Amino acid sequence: MISYLGIGFMRLIAPLPLAWVRAMGTALGLLLYVLVQPRRKVVRTNLRLCFPEWSEARRRTVERQVFMRFAQAWLDRAWLWHASPEVTRRRLVVTGEVRELAGTEPTILFAPHFVGMDAGVTGLSQQLPRRMVGIYTHQSNKVLDAWILRGRHRFGNARPLRRSDGVRELVSALRQGELMYLLPDMNFGPEESIFVPFYGVQAATVPSLSRFARLGRAKVVPVVTRMTPGGYEVRVHAAWPAFPSGDLQADTARMNERLQGYIDAMPDQYYWVHKRFKTRPPGEPPVY
Repeated sequence: MISYLGIGFMRLIAPLPLAWVRAMGTALGLLLYVLVQPRRKVVRTNLRLCFPEWSEARRRTVERQVFMRFAQAWLDRAWLWHASPEVTRRRLVVTGEVRELAGTEPTILFAPHFVGMDAGVTGLSQQLPRRMVGIYTHQSNKVLDAWILRGRHRFGNARPLRRSDGVRELVSALRQGELMYLLPDMNFGPEESIFVPFYGVQAATVPSLSRFARLGRAKVVPVVTRMTPGGYEVRVHAAWPAFPSGDLQADTARMNERLQGYIDAMPDQYYWVHKRFKTRPPGEPPVY
């Protein structure tokens, strides 16, 4: 029942002016900041580990901004998934090296976990002629799961694949000219992860970007989505040269290094609510 009410609320606010939706997101974010103390501790720990040079006052400011951006992005899904196509096209601006995505050359989109990640999928799948494929993890709530799937794939050029579908299906999609939207910058546990630096801290990181690029003979094109007052900017960057290199460890470290540059440009929009350093190297104590 709660899921249906929540989805109904999102449909209700979809036609509202963007400024109103963002204002509601700001209020919701501040409320979450006050009430959800365990997650606030996660954000605080992440910022302390990654930005030790910041003053305590700056970290607290960004900490609050993270919750506001998170809530604003969540409410933005109302118009991303329910507003008219004309509205989404107007509010989602695809910029940068868009020519990198032309043709049928196997291409992986490295899409880090910024709050605008769903806006990036919507903008690209609506405005690009190429079909996109992404890895989807099903939600335990069936109603919510169906809503998210419909929303993320509302435009015909996107389709989900489950992790259980296997590497072969994903590589086949790449070689057939589909764009792979890959978000490998979270802590997925010790299985198949390797430890590489992230802001100088050893972080368990899946080397899937390098592995899929090698298996699919694909180039890697970063796509970074920034929340703006008018919606979102979906910026396509130039393909990384000499990637993959054949060295899985070096490639994954390079991915994290490049990611740091994207985060430094808008630290309040990264997904710091995630326990990025939950998995520690043997012998190291937990940080959360």
